Amino acid sequence: MSTEDVAMKLVELCKGKDWKKAIDDLYARDIVSIEPRAMENMPAEMRGIDQVRGKTDWWEKNMEVHDSKVSGPFVAGDTFVVRFDIDATDRNSKERMQMSEVGIYTVKDDKIAHERFLPLADG
Repeated sequence: MSTEDVAMKLVELCKGKDWKKAIDDLYARDIVSIEPRAMENMPAEMRGIDQVRGKTDWWEKNMEVHDSKVSGPFVAGDTFVVRFDIDATDRNSKERMQMSEVGIYTVKDDKIAHERFLPLADG
């Protein structure tokens, strides 16, 4: 698959909130995933598909997503960017929040080998 093919498939799966299928189908076993900061017993940088699956399981367990918009992809060479706008409630604190971030992805051997998330600045 080309980078554009991988990017289009990721957007399609994320629009359907099928995060786990996206990981299973599109991510390299040795994926590196970098969040803007560490969270609740999770480091900012995770390595390997099992750690990324664990992060996704944590998200689904702890967050109730009311609405999400997925924009893109924006593609050049082996890299693509997707924007995520999410309205969610933390199941533990009951705090509702709106989040915007981009994911920057690198494709190698037809799989996502690296992802990094950058949040929208508060201004």
